[in-house]
Amino acid sequence: MPMRTRAGALTALTVAALAAGTVLTAPPAGAAPKASPRFLSASELPPHPTSGWTAGPVTDGFPEELGSCLAELPGYDYRHRAFRTELETSAVQVTVVTGSAAKAKALAKRFDDAVRTCADRIEESSPDVRAEGRDYGSLPVEEGARVRGLHTETSWGATDIALLSVGRDGRTVTVVEWGQMGDFDDAPVAAFKKTTTTAVDKLY
Repeated sequence: MPMRTRAGALTALTVAALAAGTVLTAPPAGAAPKASPRFLSASELPPHPTSGWTAGPVTDGFPEELGSCLAELPGYDYRHRAFRTELETSAVQVTVVTGSAAKAKALAKRFDDAVRTCADRIEESSPDVRAEGRDYGSLPVEEGARVRGLHTETSWGATDIALLSVGRDGRTVTVVEWGQMGDFDDAPVAAFKKTTTTAVDKLY
């Protein structure tokens, strides 16, 4: 979600990140190192009608932009990339490589469950905020992805819309979020589904 426009409603809901660490081991002798998952580029985000996207660097750690719905789960090494336009639209992608496909499947489910229940948790913790979530369905890419929407409106009139997706390829999980001021009518669902498919396709 856009960092600047959500200061009143959602920034206060950010969950404190937990420290995460992973023991790194050397690959077997003669084995080629696995390539790191690739991230979305600015041109692969839903097109903005009046402004181009700018992509930040790929950075270690869990992005605070996801704090309104997702908290960092300990025991994983996260990497993320933030995107912005010149106006009120922003996006972020976080990717994590787990130890196995089974662990990735479990992590993807936990993230998707957190997105699915986000609206209820926002309303429970913030009486001044009304929130509604929508399920836009699954995507047939690699081991699967699901797209959901979240609309929030404060008692003082601020209204924001976000699209979030969770996808998996083997032992790698990615989460993508797009957000701006507005409501469900302003959400580029079809374009975001394309972005999500690209994100999962690029994991390896």
